[in-house]
Amino acid sequence: MKLGIATDHGGFALKQEIVARLRAAGHEVTDFGAHGLDAADDYPDYVVPLARAVTSGSVERGIAICGSGVGAAVCANKIPGTRACLIHDHFSARQGVEDDDMNILCMGGRTVGPEVAWDLVETFLRSRFTGAQRHRRRLAKVAALETAWSVPDRPL
Repeated sequence: MKLGIATDHGGFALKQEIVARLRAAGHEVTDFGAHGLDAADDYPDYVVPLARAVTSGSVERGIAICGSGVGAAVCANKIPGTRACLIHDHFSARQGVEDDDMNILCMGGRTVGPEVAWDLVETFLRSRFTGAQRHRRRLAKVAALETAWSVPDRPL
């Protein structure tokens, strides 16, 4: 699978571990940075290009890591077409893809160890969107939110 990954200093060590494992498993990985450990870096500088790559289709899915994973998720979801979620458990890693077509997995480099993180990544990558009508209907409503802000009080 063609994947993208991004982190700031808070997830740098975990990103290095995950990239090595992804490549060993045969995935093509685009590393959006950070490419060095710098405590002054900012996650939007790396997460935004990742989210744009996912939504443009230049990578199939993404993994975003920061200290807690929260900032990465908030940032990624500002890019239209991104469905990024902070994940700490296997059920959500699977269900987020199956029901919600999650395309970016977000994790915290300071909250999830490398073995759990790898298990979550594997679950995320194995999962497929079911395409059920009820899920498509809900996702259409979510997608409408991406343009609704430009028209005040626009009903969904």
